[in-house]
Amino acid sequence: MPKPIHYPRTLTDWLKQLDSQLLPASIDRQQKLRRALADSNRSMRELAELMQGCPALVLSVMREANRKSSGLSEQTQSLEAAINRLGIKRTEDLLNLLPALPEQELPKALRQILLISQHASQQANGLFGGRLARLWQEVHWGSLLFLAPIWALLTAHPELFEAWEQRVLIKGEAAAKVEHELLGVPLLQLCLALSEQWRLPEWVTQGYRLLVNDRRLLVKALHIARDNEHPLHQQQCLDADSDLRRWLTHPANSILLANGLAVSAHFAWSSPHSLRWQRLTGLFLQLPLGNVQQLLHQNAVSSARQLPGTDLWHPAEALIWPWQARHLRAIIAPHKVAVVSEWRQHCAQLLAQPSAFTNVLQLTACANQALQACGMQRVLILLADRNHTRLSAQQQSGLDKAAASLSLDPQQSQVLRRLLSTPAQLKLSPTNIAQFSAMLPGTLKSLFPSEHLLIRSIASNNRVVMLIFADQGGQALSDISVQGFGKTVQCIERALTSFANRGR
Repeated sequence: MPKPIHYPRTLTDWLKQLDSQLLPASIDRQQKLRRALADSNRSMRELAELMQGCPALVLSVMREANRKSSGLSEQTQSLEAAINRLGIKRTEDLLNLLPALPEQELPKALRQILLISQHASQQANGLFGGRLARLWQEVHWGSLLFLAPIWALLTAHPELFEAWEQRVLIKGEAAAKVEHELLGVPLLQLCLALSEQWRLPEWVTQGYRLLVNDRRLLVKALHIARDNEHPLHQQQCLDADSDLRRWLTHPANSILLANGLAVSAHFAWSSPHSLRWQRLTGLFLQLPLGNVQQLLHQNAVSSARQLPGTDLWHPAEALIWPWQARHLRAIIAPHKVAVVSEWRQHCAQLLAQPSAFTNVLQLTACANQALQACGMQRVLILLADRNHTRLSAQQQSGLDKAAASLSLDPQQSQVLRRLLSTPAQLKLSPTNIAQFSAMLPGTLKSLFPSEHLLIRSIASNNRVVMLIFADQGGQALSDISVQGFGKTVQCIERALTSFANRGR
C-alpha cells in the first residue's frame, strides 16, 4: 500500500493539491455533452446552457480560458466567452479529461455542494437577473462558480462535508476553530487563493476578498439590515456613510448574497444565519423582509423542479415541513457494547461442520449478525464476481437504504484492486485517511463518512470472494474492537471454506 500521508496543513500545500484537481462528471452527462459539441448546428449560447448541468466542465473550461499563460490579459467572465476563446475542439478535449463515473458513484458530498451552487445560481437569476439585465452573464456564472474552490476540496476529501455539517451547523462550533483543526488554514483564505490562481470571474474573487480582508463593510451593512421594518431609517444610515452606500449598491454583491442565502438555507430557512442574509438581501434590493422571503421560496421551488429526484437535500423540501423542523440531525454513535453470548452463537453457526447454510445469502446474513454482535454499528458486505469486474452488496446494516443495491467497478479504485488481489485488512484512521480516501469510490465514502473504518477482503479456495466494510458509527476503533473484528472474520473465512466444500 502507498505510504500514508496527512492532510495538507499550509496554504501552499493545499494549493499544490487542489490547483489541478479535476472534478468527476457523470457518464450520462459526459456523453450528452460530447454529442452536443459534435453538433455543428449548436450555437455557443446553446452549448453554454447545456454545460450548466455539468459544473465540473464549466470550471475546467473557465480555468483553462483564464490561465495567465494564455497570453490574454482580459479575463473571461462568462462560459460562452470562454468557449469562444478555447474553441470547440479544446472544450471537447477538456470534457474527455474529466473522470467519468455513474451518477450515484460520484461522491455524495460533491453532488450536494454542486446542488447548493445550482440553487445559488437560481436565486441570483430570480432575485437580481431582472434588475441587472445588462450584467446577466456576470450574475449567472459568478453565482454558479462562487463555491468552485470548495468543489475541488470536496472532490479530494468528501468526508469534510459531513464534518462541517455536524460541527458547525449542528453543534454550533466556531467555523474558524473547525477549519483550523481540519484544514490548518481558514477556508475562505483557501477559497480566495484558489479563485485568484484560477482567475475565476472577478466578482467571485471580489466576494472572497471582502470576506477575508474587509468584513468591516459587511458587518456595518448587516447591522443596518436588522432594522428592516424601518426603511427610511435604513436609508438615512446609508446616506450618512457614502463608502458603505457605494459598496452596497455594487452589482458584484449579488453573487455573494445568492450564495450566502443558498448555503444558509441548506441548514434551515429560519436559522439566524439565514435571516441575516435575507435581511441583507432586503437592504440591497430595498424590499421588506416578507417580500424577500416570498421570492426566495419561489426561486427555491423553481430550482428544485429543474433538478432530477436524487438522494440529495434541497431546501425547497423544508417549505412543506413545520417551520422549526430541521433535516440535519446530530450523529450520536456511542460504542455498541459487544453482546458476547450472541456473538458466540453466531460464530458457532459459522463454524459448524458440515456447513449449516444452504446458500450464500444465509451465510452472509449470519456473518452480518456476528459483526454487529462484536460491536460493529455499520456493516457492508460486498461479493465479488468470478472475474473481479463487479462488487455487489449482499448484506448491510446501519447504512442508508441505497447501500442494499450498491454495485461497484473495482477497477476504478486502487484500494479495491489491491484488496481483491490477495486477502488483506486495512484500518483507516486520521493518520492515513487522506491518502486512502482519494482511492476509494465516492459511494463508499458517502456511506462511511468517518476517519475510522475497517476493510477486509476474504478468500475462498485461494480467490478473494468477499469484501467487508465495518465501523463503530465513525468513532475511534479500540484495540479490543479490532481484535473482535479479526476473530469474527476468521469465523467467516472458515464458514466460506466449509460452504464451498459442502457435499464433497
